[in-house]
Amino acid sequence: MNGIRLHARATATSCLPMHSYLEFEKPVAQLDRRIAELRSAADGDEVDISTELARLEAKSGELLAATYAALTPWQKTQVARHPARPHFRDFVSHAFDEFVPLGGDRLYGDDQAIMGGLATLGGRRVVLIGHEKGHDTESRIRHNFGMGKPEGYRKAIRLMELAGRFGLPVVTLVDTSGAFPGIEAEERGQAEAIARSTEACLALPVPMVATIVGEGGSGGAVALASAERVLMLEHAVYSVISPEGCASILWRTAEKAPEAAEAMKVTAQHLERLGVIDRIVPEPVGGAHRDPQATAKALGQAIGEELDELSKLSPEALRRLREERFLTLGVA
Repeated sequence: MNGIRLHARATATSCLPMHSYLEFEKPVAQLDRRIAELRSAADGDEVDISTELARLEAKSGELLAATYAALTPWQKTQVARHPARPHFRDFVSHAFDEFVPLGGDRLYGDDQAIMGGLATLGGRRVVLIGHEKGHDTESRIRHNFGMGKPEGYRKAIRLMELAGRFGLPVVTLVDTSGAFPGIEAEERGQAEAIARSTEACLALPVPMVATIVGEGGSGGAVALASAERVLMLEHAVYSVISPEGCASILWRTAEKAPEAAEAMKVTAQHLERLGVIDRIVPEPVGGAHRDPQATAKALGQAIGEELDELSKLSPEALRRLREERFLTLGVA
């Protein structure tokens, strides 16, 4: 078991790409480039540049903090999609002590976009399920960019039933632009699989904590997030459709995506005020991609606290919480 965990950690860490800057981070990028040039120019020289370096680094940090304190919903969407943002395997490596993957839906095959298995979180045995997007071209294709197929949602159902049978809490890490819309997925019953996965969440006799760690898109996200406690990372987004999709419908052009993101209230801050989610988990300054390990540890601690509270409730009370939660969404 430890061997599997250590291998997962090595794989997750080694596949992280080098840091890349988003469009709105250009001023920070310029400062960081200047810092790197200064270090390179002074390498091997006897000139003391420590004072200037300290000044530039402090300025860069302040600018980064100010930028991320005032992000628009569209900018948060870009952060949630950052290529280096931590995904399922990264959280497994840094937040969970052990992880034994379980595959297959016992019907068609094993979907790599939705992963799951038995895990340990701070001494608690849980069933862990989540979307994996991958970190490079090869792994993104293998994991289908986090877009689950019917067999993925049926695998999730199987694991939730396993959790209920053995009295294990369920933890889900949601990060998908939506379920896979391909013809083959529809032929294998995509809509039914999503509906039954949502139903399985609502019927669980054990605690369930869902966390939106990147994108939470449409029914593909709800199918793993119909829990009594829903958390979101600070710069994650959660919506019924992508901003581009919404803009294409309303304005007939995806160029209006920033306006759509604003109108849709996709951010964790908006959704907490609306009662759609229960708790926001802070990210490091500059986003989760700048310190995946710290992000994972903060997330693990938050999930553990929620599980401790929910463990005091009976199966009937847990189901009632979920029912009340979803029946009151959108009610003034």
